[in-house]
Amino acid sequence: MKRLHNKKCIGAAVLLAGLLLAGGLRYAETRPVVLEFGMFTGSNWNVANANSFYIIDEAIARFEAEHPGVKVHYYSGVPKEEYSEWLSRKILAGEEPDVFMVLGSDFDQFSSIGIMKNLDELIGQDASFDKGKYFESALSTGKYGDAQYALPYETVPTLMFVNQTLLTKEGIEIPDTDWNWEEMYNICQQVTKDLDGDDTLDQFGICNYDWLDAVYSNGGEIFQTNGKTCYLADDSVIEAVKYIRQLNELYQGQKVAQDDFNSGNVAFMPLTFAEYRTYKTYPYKIKRYANFKWDCITMPAGSGGGNVSQVDTLLMGISANTRKEELAWEFLKLLTYDEQIQTRIFSHSQGASVLRAVTQSEEMEEIVQAEMEEGETVISGKLLGKVIEEGYTAPQFKKYEQALALSDSEIGEILQNDKTIDSNMKILQRTINSYLQQ
Repeated sequence: MKRLHNKKCIGAAVLLAGLLLAGGLRYAETRPVVLEFGMFTGSNWNVANANSFYIIDEAIARFEAEHPGVKVHYYSGVPKEEYSEWLSRKILAGEEPDVFMVLGSDFDQFSSIGIMKNLDELIGQDASFDKGKYFESALSTGKYGDAQYALPYETVPTLMFVNQTLLTKEGIEIPDTDWNWEEMYNICQQVTKDLDGDDTLDQFGICNYDWLDAVYSNGGEIFQTNGKTCYLADDSVIEAVKYIRQLNELYQGQKVAQDDFNSGNVAFMPLTFAEYRTYKTYPYKIKRYANFKWDCITMPAGSGGGNVSQVDTLLMGISANTRKEELAWEFLKLLTYDEQIQTRIFSHSQGASVLRAVTQSEEMEEIVQAEMEEGETVISGKLLGKVIEEGYTAPQFKKYEQALALSDSEIGEILQNDKTIDSNMKILQRTINSYLQQ
């Protein structure tokens, strides 16, 4: 009897263990695979945006529907200014997201020390993926060395706003898209006036056009790609700074501000495409108060360059340590490569799609047109695509923002205090190079 009882106990234990194992397996089968996504709230372009989650949420809903048993999780309360620190803490703790947004200031470091996955193999193995669908300027932003470490998600070029009403009043036609520095200077000289005879200028040619804008359109470079050297004493840069001084001299020491443009008293003003789309009073979505018609064109070309302006791009990449490589790649593609999702950028963000076909589509023009006031002309997809494709992309390295800020401050001093440009730019170059090489 005792032996029989033992056998029954053993049998019951085996049965219980089997049931537990089966239950565990069933639980494991039903437990979702979680793909972690890293993102920040708001806009990357420093303009108001309450709709930043709409695109991501739509993409997640589609992805989860197409991948049963997979859930995408993200943290919703990380502001852009805290995102870099938040992501760094996650990386140090070994908890980095599988897919994540990459700020320009982090890209160089993350890709160089092995945090981000080299995407070349995944790209090469995916027969459905064509890099040629991206704007090259946007795609190249995600390269480190010769390898692709991130894909572009959203891009923003700089355009030249034109006060159409002012130019018409002065009998001046809006410049063509292939205009140059000389043409802009001549127009600025012609429209700069004291309208009321009080010996104070109250109409101007341009505001917020700075030495960087001039450098990019003059074929110049500020920094070497690796961030070890600057070129502030190069002829192209010096010529650009001298051009800015020439423009400033038209205003006889008066400061021209954006408020002057808003009031209809300035012919030209550079704005990013994001600013172009939100050029309204606060809060957004109410009627713009400016009492003039405006248009936008390319930036003027310098003697050594073309109609080029800076193009900024928000990147996304994959963690080098992800254990869900295939899913991460598919999700990254959905966000950056799917035309339906990319079209939503025009509906729910302020930038432009990184895909040529989307940005140059009639649907894009219809979406942006709906934001405009009656009688305003929307930027054409052809022009927007041209500006993006031919745009200048700034190098991305750890000290870029600081080095640029130091350069900008000193050049501002040179211009404001009428210092000799050639010699002082050489001194500045030595100073910045010393900082970069520390």
